[in-house]
Amino acid sequence: MHRQPRVRALSRRPRLRRRAAAVLAPLLLLGAAACGGPPAPDRGPVPPSGAAPAHFRHPGVLVGGAQLSAVRRHVAAGEEPWASAYRAMRTSPYAAPDYVPHPAETVACASNAGTEACVAEREDALAAYTQALMWSVTGERAYAAKSVQIMDAWARVIKEHTRDDADLQTAWAGSSWARAADIVHAGYPGWGAPAVQRFKWMLRKAYLPAVTAAVPDYNGNWELAMTDAAIGMAVFLEDRRLFEQSVRRYRARVPAYFYLASDGALPKPPPGGTIRTADQLAAYWFGQRTYRDGLGQETCRNFMHIGYSLAATAHIAETAWHQGVDLYREEAPRIAAALEFHARYQLGATAPSWLCGGKVERTMGPDVEVALNHLQGRMGMRLPQTERLAAGQRPGGTDGLFVAWETLTHARNPTPA
Repeated sequence: MHRQPRVRALSRRPRLRRRAAAVLAPLLLLGAAACGGPPAPDRGPVPPSGAAPAHFRHPGVLVGGAQLSAVRRHVAAGEEPWASAYRAMRTSPYAAPDYVPHPAETVACASNAGTEACVAEREDALAAYTQALMWSVTGERAYAAKSVQIMDAWARVIKEHTRDDADLQTAWAGSSWARAADIVHAGYPGWGAPAVQRFKWMLRKAYLPAVTAAVPDYNGNWELAMTDAAIGMAVFLEDRRLFEQSVRRYRARVPAYFYLASDGALPKPPPGGTIRTADQLAAYWFGQRTYRDGLGQETCRNFMHIGYSLAATAHIAETAWHQGVDLYREEAPRIAAALEFHARYQLGATAPSWLCGGKVERTMGPDVEVALNHLQGRMGMRLPQTERLAAGQRPGGTDGLFVAWETLTHARNPTPA
């Protein structure tokens, strides 16, 4: 179902970083989150040539030109589910012609608490993306101009992100900024060069240091969301090295987050971290000691965070695919298993006693459209549980963080890159 954006205190959000709770205190030591500090050190040599394209395709951050053309055709013809998804987007506050951004110089987001700027930034980034999609669907230049206005308002003001949720905040907002910017810059001549450069500078100075920070022992949704933002920025900025670093992080984190029996008796440890032993891994996986295909590191936490991770994983792979790098195929069995495993229980199947003590928190948002579209629509895989879940959630709106309008852009849209 469509979720209207709500301005609410960050303190009402569930805690999104693992704390040194009693169960974990004797097992691992978490580093402090990077708060807008320097970029993470280089993680080794650049991958072989071909990991990043010689020429980036635009638009090509999560959505491509062929997909957007298909969306326009479906909406113009009044076809479902795209017509309903478009109406939901058009009537949302994010698409308002008089939308007013609220930029801040410092965005200070503490865990489970933060300033009003934390919510405003996420919503403004989603609004910029929404307005960009509205322009793409309707051809009305006023929407592109509004997207530019929102982006430039922040580019002129923001200087830093601080406090312990800086990495996650920049990931959520940065993902939407990159999508909006790439769509608008690809076809709207009204975004002048000085403003474009100002926005690029904003991404490099106020976002990239945080989304490329090292967070190995944090819950995996952090690094996946951060990589989602980083690869989107890499495409918009045409930064091959950043693109390749993002590909490396995906290849390391996805196998450590979603389990397959071929991994062995235990899940793969978080890359570059300190969590290694069976007891440490069980604590990191929220007490789970029985591992089955598709299980996720945060399954026994709640399905909301699993949804974030499924969405971010698909976003990274989709952006790479539009640039000629097929990350989907590398992990297709793993992603498919995770989708089907969690869709089944999200749809109401009784959790067995071995799974999270027989209790799961069914709180997944509209997070499966992108992965479903590729694995089922492009690769021909059968994902019946995921298809049922997606159909029941349509038209998917936005989670207020970094997932937005994916029924509109990706439902049954297996167009080529």
